[in-house]
Amino acid sequence: MTVMTVTGSTSTRATGGAPALVAVAHGSRDPRALSTVSALLDRVRALRPGLPVHLGHIELNEPLLPDTLAALGDGPAVLVPLLLSRGHHVKRDIPGMAAASPARTRVAAPLGPHPLLVDALHARLLEAGWPTRAPRDAAVVLAAAGSRDPDSRTDTTRTASLLAARLGVPVLPAYASAASPTVPDAIRTLTSRGHRRVAVASYFTAPGRFATESTAAAPWIASSPLGTHPAMARLLLHRYDEAVNPITGGASIRRATATP
Repeated sequence: MTVMTVTGSTSTRATGGAPALVAVAHGSRDPRALSTVSALLDRVRALRPGLPVHLGHIELNEPLLPDTLAALGDGPAVLVPLLLSRGHHVKRDIPGMAAASPARTRVAAPLGPHPLLVDALHARLLEAGWPTRAPRDAAVVLAAAGSRDPDSRTDTTRTASLLAARLGVPVLPAYASAASPTVPDAIRTLTSRGHRRVAVASYFTAPGRFATESTAAAPWIASSPLGTHPAMARLLLHRYDEAVNPITGGASIRRATATP
């Protein structure tokens, strides 16, 4: 797991206010992704008026994260990855961009795993037609983006376990790329085990190619991406607060560097 260490001595109180929240999205060629993330950040602003909230992308969309950080100058900021597990972007790309910027930054944990994500996943399944009392032959494929990083798989498996406990049915994690099983393979596995009704839970923050391909494979119902669900906005602020006020206490927001 990537641990963020800090250097320097400027405290958040000395800056005259709370550090800015910079939400870091992956970026997508699907125009719905940018509009969804923008709407999510509007929810965050409504929950905490006065908190500076900005957006930066790793790739594919503007503003790119380095440009967002450059615009902040040397002010303090907490970078909250809009990513659902640990992986290369969380461990390397985002800390690298942060270290190259003039801003004094801390990188928060990714959104998942967390019970608030299970709240959002459950709600999206209900919207898609998941019954209040699940039939005995029902099961769910948790469709995620995928990563070669084993920590990412661990995090997704943990979310699948939490969702299974909530629903009372088997939940099998599957991936759109870079990991196995694929979503179609997971569906076949559950079907071979006697589950005649297999739903696909879309474990994506916003619409995009992977989400579209995953839900298209569903033999029964498929939920929408997590998007602007209220739990997502609360979780984003929770990760921000964790970074601003770590359990150890007393840490300032300073220039971040990554250690393996």
